Amino acid sequence: GLMRSLFVRWLINTLALYVAVQVVPGVDYDRGPVGLLLVAVLFGLVNAFLRPLLTLLTCPLVLVTLGLFLFVINALLLLLTGWLSAQFDLGFRVAGFWPAFWAGLLISLVSLFLSLMVGEREVKVIRR
Repeated sequence: GLMRSLFVRWLINTLALYVAVQVVPGVDYDRGPVGLLLVAVLFGLVNAFLRPLLTLLTCPLVLVTLGLFLFVINALLLLLTGWLSAQFDLGFRVAGFWPAFWAGLLISLVSLFLSLMVGEREVKVIRR
């Protein structure tokens, strides 16, 4: 059901963040696994609330760049997650735009791969 789907999405986001921390220079995490689960919740909330708004506001840019501006939006959301993580002392840091850009790209790829592996569809928060 919905709870299982949200739980799986949460775990996928946590693993994708973990991979980004391991691979991308300038994306760091220095706490335990429980803290990374909290960072993933923060990242999920930032994405759920701000991604649709940013995508709508930058729609012309997204169209003109054939969707490439979505990677910039990913980077900005990851930068915000890093900033919020610092406010709550969660130990997750993103050192600027380019680390956020590459980490956002990697997180998208890892999430897609893991979603396909577990057969999980994108979770729609609002059902019609």
